[in-house]
Formats: sequence, C-alpha cells, structure tokens
Amino acid sequence: MFSLAHKALLQCDPEFAHDMTIGWLAKTQRSFLKCTYQQDVIAKPVSLWGLNFPNPVGLAAGLDKEGQCVDAFQSMGFGFVEVGTVTPIGQPGNPKPRLFRLPEKQAIINRMGFNNHGVDELLKNVAAADNTGICGINIGKNKDTAEDAALSDYLICLEKVYTAADYVTVNISSPNTPGLRNLQYGDSLNQLLAGLKAAQLRLADQHGKYTPIALKIAPDLSHEELIGIADSMVAAKIDGVIATNTTLSREAVIGLPHAEEMGGLSGAVLAERSLEVTQQLAQHLQGELPIISVGGIDSAASAQARLDAGATLVQVYSALIYHGPKLVPTIVNGLS
Repeated sequence: MFSLAHKALLQCDPEFAHDMTIGWLAKTQRSFLKCTYQQDVIAKPVSLWGLNFPNPVGLAAGLDKEGQCVDAFQSMGFGFVEVGTVTPIGQPGNPKPRLFRLPEKQAIINRMGFNNHGVDELLKNVAAADNTGICGINIGKNKDTAEDAALSDYLICLEKVYTAADYVTVNISSPNTPGLRNLQYGDSLNQLLAGLKAAQLRLADQHGKYTPIALKIAPDLSHEELIGIADSMVAAKIDGVIATNTTLSREAVIGLPHAEEMGGLSGAVLAERSLEVTQQLAQHLQGELPIISVGGIDSAASAQARLDAGATLVQVYSALIYHGPKLVPTIVNGLS
C-alpha cells in the first residue's frame, strides 16, 4: 500500500507530497498502520559520543523539520534520526514554489528557508515520541536575525533542546538563509564555536549530561577553506562534523527542467563532491573529530564508500524520496 502511495506522491507537487507524507507518518507511527512502512534491518551497532547507534545509517535533517515523525522513521530501520532545522521563533520560510524534483538525476532543489513552527513546538513533538532510538536536533538562526547576532539564536536553541537531544547539529551551511554561510569563515566561525562550546560546558554542568555538538558544513568550499574550518572545530573542541549540506553548483544538472531554480541541490549528483569532502576531512583530521557523511548516498556501495573514506556514520535524505523506506534495509543490510 505504501509503495503504491509513494508512486502516486511522486507525481504530485513536491511540497504537497512532502506535507501529505509527514502527516500520514505522524498519524500512523504508533498504530498498526506503521506496518505499511516498517522495515527489518540487520543490527550493525556503532558507538560514538557514548551513544550506541543500532546501525550507522541515519535520516538527515530537513525531512522532519518539526520532529513529528521520529517513531515512524525509526520504524523504517534508521540507526538515528535528525530533526529540524529549527529556529528560536517560527517562520514561514521562502515563498512557494520552493521545492523541485529533478528525476532524471534523482536530485532535488530546495529553497525552503528554515520554514518551521519554532523550537518550542519541535520539543513538544520530540517529547511525545516513544524515544527508544537516537534523535539529533538541528538548529539554525531566524532569517530576520542579523548575521552578527547569529550566536544568540543558536544559544537560545541550544539551551532549549539540550536535554531533549542526543546530539545537536549547528547548521551554518544552508544556502537558503541570507548570510548564513558566512558563519563558516574566520573570526565569525571562531566566535560562534567559542560561544557554543562555553554554553555546552555550562549546560553539561547544570544538567549532569554532556550533549555532543556537531557542525554541518557546505560542499562548496575550497580545500583551504575546508582545512580552516576543520582546524577551528578541533581548536574549539567541537564534537563532530557533518559533511555536507546541499550545493549551489548546477554543473551536474545543466539543461534539465528546474535546474536554474535558486536553492540547494541534493541527491545523487552530490555524491562525488560529498565523498571528496569526507576524504579530505578524514585525511586532515586523522581521527581527531568524527565525521558524519551525507549527500548523494543511495545504495550500500555509496554508504560503504563514505565509511571506508573515514566517516563514522552516514545520513540519507533525497534517495529516500525517490526509493521509499525499502532503501533503509537495502543500505544497512548491504554494509560490510
């Protein structure tokens, strides 16, 4: 039944299909109807940050922005689920249309713009989940918050999600919030990381719980920029890096319908670059910082390539849209 519905949804407007799917998963995740998408996967445990992941394949942020479907995605066999990006105050995001499929390349372009109902609403949803698995929360800044005041937004979110999250991802690499990617460089990055680390240590002492922080970075970085970010993360004692977010490049989709739409490009076309970034990070970091690799992973082979390159965990998003829940056991069960 889910397979038939999935095929029908791929013929609909992408954002309508997304909203319909999230609504269905939210309504059915704790009912017998979850059998329509529940998957069996082989246990392939990974230990990271003192957390025990049942397998190394996670759901990337962006699909479940409000944390409405944590139980549903865990039923699909994901080893962990990352929800968000969430901002301090709810915001509508960019004008529609803002989500486009490029099926010829199994790719997606989005310019959603951190549309969400705010951190408090997300926390209500996460609290309602059975919460038997690992859940990360991805945080960002509001569009109207000035670039030089961005730290305050991240600190508001970090403070609120700290005890609810198994780990927190700091998103400074979405191309759809003006000025956000500027936080990846120089003094702006160092000040942001220092502020986050100080807050993390304070919160750990306050709550008796250490919640790891990972930084999500863009694929559109030179080698020198990438190394600079890596060195800043190590110096600030950030706990991990997620590589990569969506790309602004259109080289792989030139001439296709929607290829010229503004926004971040994801999907199979990002696989090569995301693998390169993972390899460069692993070579430079030499194990000083764990890497979660994401971008274009659509098979056991592509996931295994990231793990072989030095990633500890991987995440998927766009391929799930095109292949449906059966993708999860296909990847997990095929890993060595």
